[in-house]
Amino acid sequence: MILFLFINNTISEELFKNNHNVHNDDTTFKDFLAWRFKGDRPDRVSIEISDEFNNAKSLPENSYAVWIGHASFLIHNKNINILTDPIFSKRASPFSFMGPKRLIPPGINIDKLPPIDVVTISHAHYDHLDLPSLKKLYKKNKDTLFLVPMNLGKLLKSSGVKNVVEMNWWDTITIKESLITFVPVHHWSSRTPFDKNETLWGGWWFETNSSKLLHLGDTGYTYDFVTIHKELGSPDFAFIPIGAYEPRSLMKDSHLNPEESIQAAIDLKTNKAIGMHWGTFMLTDEPVLDPPIRLNKELERLNLENLFLIPKPGEIISLE
Repeated sequence: MILFLFINNTISEELFKNNHNVHNDDTTFKDFLAWRFKGDRPDRVSIEISDEFNNAKSLPENSYAVWIGHASFLIHNKNINILTDPIFSKRASPFSFMGPKRLIPPGINIDKLPPIDVVTISHAHYDHLDLPSLKKLYKKNKDTLFLVPMNLGKLLKSSGVKNVVEMNWWDTITIKESLITFVPVHHWSSRTPFDKNETLWGGWWFETNSSKLLHLGDTGYTYDFVTIHKELGSPDFAFIPIGAYEPRSLMKDSHLNPEESIQAAIDLKTNKAIGMHWGTFMLTDEPVLDPPIRLNKELERLNLENLFLIPKPGEIISLE
């Protein structure tokens, strides 16, 4: 999967582009092949998970979030239930028999989910847009609204998921008194070797009269975070990726490293950041357990120990 996603850098005409070209990436396909087929890979290990949500007799009435794994969260924000980038499948892949395999089970059993009002998709990559999961969610509740970036609607609709709205950067929609805005981040999209950046990518802003939440999806570091703060204010909680960053020469344009994740939180002026996008799939070269270790070391150096929360999958996180 990673191989054909990289190949399309050279053979596909791009429809959508990032706001900032700041990294001056001069890596080549030869560099990618040298990395992809080298012998050593990080050890497969499992991070600690929690059964708190699955075993809960009742759920909090106040706002909360639960990390399901990777970029997938259940967010209960007052009177609305949101799922971000849901993936419950065993692999982040177009194939059931190959591709990145889960290190841990989902932090929530899919049959334990409350009724979902909104599903948001950040972009088309298989670790963020998992069609089998989306079809199961739609089958469970035909009233669930699926919010997707521009040009992704036809993929969901062709798979039988009909209740879909496409959104461009800075488009808004109001659902159950929650204002949802699609915001720009620095990434790319594809699902085949022939469709690079034919669909958009981005993050999701959720705002009520009492809270502001931001889910960044997948992103490299740019000035987009400063722009989001300028346009929408300071999020109370920001869900920020902290993993999938090595080797830096290949990943810097697509993924934040822990130091950049901290800077993103600072740029956004968020009250609290919640780390995600690590410990679920082995996509890159850093050891599985390193992202929070490296993050916490830098937070300590900067005297910002309270800025980030690193939850366990399945743990109920208060958003109050």
